[in-house]
Amino acid sequence: MNEIRPTHWRTVWISDIHLGTAGCKAAYLLDFLEHNDCDTLYLVGDIIDGWQLRKQWHWPRSHNDVIQRILRKARNGTRVIFIPGNHDEFAREFVGFAFGDIEVLDEDIHTTAQGKRLLVLHGDQFDGVIQHSKWLAHLGDGLYQFALWVNHHFNRLRHRMGLHYWSLSQYLKHKVKNAVAFMGNFEQALAGEARRRGLDGVVCGHIHQPALREVEGVLYCNDGDWVESLSALAEDHNGQLQLLDWAQAMAARPATSTGRRSLALPALPSSLRRQDPHP
Repeated sequence: MNEIRPTHWRTVWISDIHLGTAGCKAAYLLDFLEHNDCDTLYLVGDIIDGWQLRKQWHWPRSHNDVIQRILRKARNGTRVIFIPGNHDEFAREFVGFAFGDIEVLDEDIHTTAQGKRLLVLHGDQFDGVIQHSKWLAHLGDGLYQFALWVNHHFNRLRHRMGLHYWSLSQYLKHKVKNAVAFMGNFEQALAGEARRRGLDGVVCGHIHQPALREVEGVLYCNDGDWVESLSALAEDHNGQLQLLDWAQAMAARPATSTGRRSLALPALPSSLRRQDPHP
């Protein structure tokens, strides 16, 4: 059997892993990290879910394996930058420091190989609920965890039927007009901040909705998450950006004689991208 060689990128952005929750798809992320190397790896917030860990301890071995895999990449020469989010806001106390080979920053400005300057931040700073009604954010998080529980059992049934992973919670988001309007407002706010600073675009996470598009002349990039969309943002060595849908990639692997599947790297299908909230 031919060895599956990792794809090497100039830069990779991942966020919203939510280690410490039952909804985290650590196995998918470990597979992604195994097959993708990069010069710079951005961890764009909500890597560890401190909110849920304070309520109930949940830390299976696969979650520890994710941390170890990232640390190994850092030791082997990948520049790893951790930008804390609202669920791992405890790490914001250590902005400006480094843990081993991992830098902790509040935000960063990344310059692509084409010279485009991108603001990189988690994005919760532009979420009014997080900033002004944190109790409501915690309530919403509880309801969201329930939706992920339903999603988990729904996908177990799909697996038994021979079907690949599909996010019920993502589907419901697209069908709720208020959620679609919130995502549109969030994107405009982030793009507006990049424009205000004279930058070419922004990379963020937070809303668990992968996107790569222009918003009023500014490039808006959201790398998605690893509880619903199972996606990442990647920059190749020519400076081109693309979204990677890892659930789709794993489903697309051709079977080998050993039963394992080889790697495919499709960009995120248009059906999973955010639709225009104004039909």
